[in-house]
Amino acid sequence: MSLIHLYKELQPADSFDIRLPHALSTQERQLVTLFYQPLTGAEPISLYLTLWAEAEQMPDQQMTHYYLMNVLGLPIGKIFEARIALEAIGLLRTWKKENTGERSFLYELIRPLDADSFMKDPLLSMFLFSKIGEQAYRRLRQRFIAPARDAEFKDVSRAFIDVYKPVNSNIPDDLQASKSSKDNQSKIYPFYFDQFDFELLKAGLSEQLVPASLLTLDVRETIAKLAFLYHLTALDMQKIVILALDDDVGISQERLRKAAADFYKLTVSKEPPKLIRVNEPAPVEGAGHKTKDQELQQYLETTPPIQVLRDINNGKEPLQTSVQLAESLIVQHGMPVGVVNALLEYVMLTTDMKLPKKYVETIADHWVRKNIQTAKEAMELARQEHDKYTTWKNKPQSSAKKNSYTKNRREEKVPDWFYKRNEKSEEVLKNITNTETTDFEKERQKILEKLGNIQNKVGE
Repeated sequence: MSLIHLYKELQPADSFDIRLPHALSTQERQLVTLFYQPLTGAEPISLYLTLWAEAEQMPDQQMTHYYLMNVLGLPIGKIFEARIALEAIGLLRTWKKENTGERSFLYELIRPLDADSFMKDPLLSMFLFSKIGEQAYRRLRQRFIAPARDAEFKDVSRAFIDVYKPVNSNIPDDLQASKSSKDNQSKIYPFYFDQFDFELLKAGLSEQLVPASLLTLDVRETIAKLAFLYHLTALDMQKIVILALDDDVGISQERLRKAAADFYKLTVSKEPPKLIRVNEPAPVEGAGHKTKDQELQQYLETTPPIQVLRDINNGKEPLQTSVQLAESLIVQHGMPVGVVNALLEYVMLTTDMKLPKKYVETIADHWVRKNIQTAKEAMELARQEHDKYTTWKNKPQSSAKKNSYTKNRREEKVPDWFYKRNEKSEEVLKNITNTETTDFEKERQKILEKLGNIQNKVGE
């Protein structure tokens, strides 16, 4: 998602609560780490486990996303990407409330699927297989899934209706299970299987060969997932359904999966399909040749304010008052992190490395009213309004400093501190290299002198 539009979805000042439906067992923690983490990456799982830990003892006061940024060490954009990854994979549901300009969220943590259900799901199992490979996939199956029962055993368990029968009773409506809750239980993770053309599928299947009663909700969902995974049409799925019929004219999800995999290998490719995220950032034109301005903008957008304060001040730890000022701009005033970083950088460079609170808040108020949302917009506005901002300072700045800043901003644009923030280690390395070079030259001269003496003696 573009940083320009991210503020419409999530900001550090947005508060959140967590709904914890149950305690997370050790087995489930292993499933989250070994089954889900290869699919989403480490950052979404870190967010999931952090929310879980916080929910076990949630404070009375709502927390903000700025807290998550500090705990996880991630910018708000990464927090948002981690959140939607958890939503897509079925580990999180998000609810949003907006009231009088304030936005808050409710995060409902979802129990991970058990290993058997995960492995039987065509999308999740294939996604995991493509990520970890066949050998690791087999090890997970052996570790978490019990071996198959002896074929001679037959299931003789009684169903609920075999043991119990209903009697007349007056149960209040609000205590009865709602249809919507039952529907939600059938979905193990969000998937829009209704987008598949089941009418076209049924139109090509004979009622005598494939009765409509065989296309249960579970079977239909499996058909839709397989069509999505292998990129197959409804006409292709007609052939797969017929191939999946057993001797008793029944359809099992396992036979559907095998038939689809065989059909794909014969008609498309022997290599298994792979799943990629649809919201991967599109390649930026000329991304390999960023300007100095673009490098600084990306740095300001993705770096915590406390690190920016360190870098501007040659690596020295900032005062707590400076850190608190940055946090108040983010949490209390709802300013994007990139904009706050641009503000800190501008003020410190124009006030001889000072950070006057009143002056910072005056410019911040101007930027909030201008609805500045990105570091790029903030930097451009600072250049346009530099003369105006100079008059706002309590003590006028000398014309020499003013002209120097303006000149640097117009010609160089990116201040020296940005490129010098990593120079300390380079300088030490340079000194070591110089010393080594000097020592080497001395030794070299000694060897040449010895060689010269030897040659003179030989000549004699």
